[in-house]
Amino acid sequence: MLLSNHSSQKGHPLAVTQPIEADPSRRRADHVAIIMDGNGRWAMNRGWPRLVGHRRGAERVREIVQASPGLGIRWLTVYAFSTENWKRSTEEVLGLMSIFARYIEREADRVAAEGVRMRFIGDRSRLDAKLQRLMAGIEARTQTNQRLHLTVAVNYGGRDELARAARRMCLDVAEGRLRPEDATEVALAQRLDTAGMPDPDLVIRTSGETRTSNFLSWQSAYSEYEFTPTLWPDFTAVELASIIERFGARERRFGGVLRA
Repeated sequence: MLLSNHSSQKGHPLAVTQPIEADPSRRRADHVAIIMDGNGRWAMNRGWPRLVGHRRGAERVREIVQASPGLGIRWLTVYAFSTENWKRSTEEVLGLMSIFARYIEREADRVAAEGVRMRFIGDRSRLDAKLQRLMAGIEARTQTNQRLHLTVAVNYGGRDELARAARRMCLDVAEGRLRPEDATEVALAQRLDTAGMPDPDLVIRTSGETRTSNFLSWQSAYSEYEFTPTLWPDFTAVELASIIERFGARERRFGGVLRA
């Protein structure tokens, strides 16, 4: 695992004006996962309510989604709301849920037309019925799209995901669907929210914090990490391209030793 920090690039518009493409000679980051941090600080730095930052952060997702295929990214996973985020004020939580619903409603036609498959991971049981319907609807509508796989983590926590997967595996053993000796890493991975998805090659966290915050705990065991001081509403496709370029120069060992 290589941890690094790099300065941000400011002042770029929310929309991508020109396509950004990856250098084909570099190693490709097929799956990029992003901890989208800093929305509240971005707003408070300007004297605005935190929800203004969250709305701007949702707009930023659009730019990154549009830029990803040109950078060689086939899988993009973003951390939108953690299992710990329920501890925030009721006003902020309700505001975030409203932003999620509006994002799905507003972006449904766009992502469908652009060949994006959208899916959600996390425990949906605590989400309101309308949001659950919207999530299921866009998943069904885009399920055959292949240009980009966009996964949004909502009410997600790595430990919670592992606990839920372990419970499913224990139940399968108890009910005879799985032999105890077959309760392997592979069997557990098949019961995770991310079953069928590749592990992330690269995990990016914005805002300068250097924590993984319970995100994709199992899946990121051998991921490369990049920590940028840029707050999420200021994170651009230009900076993403720069990070992807640096990733392409890294040697990934997966616990092994590089040969001379």
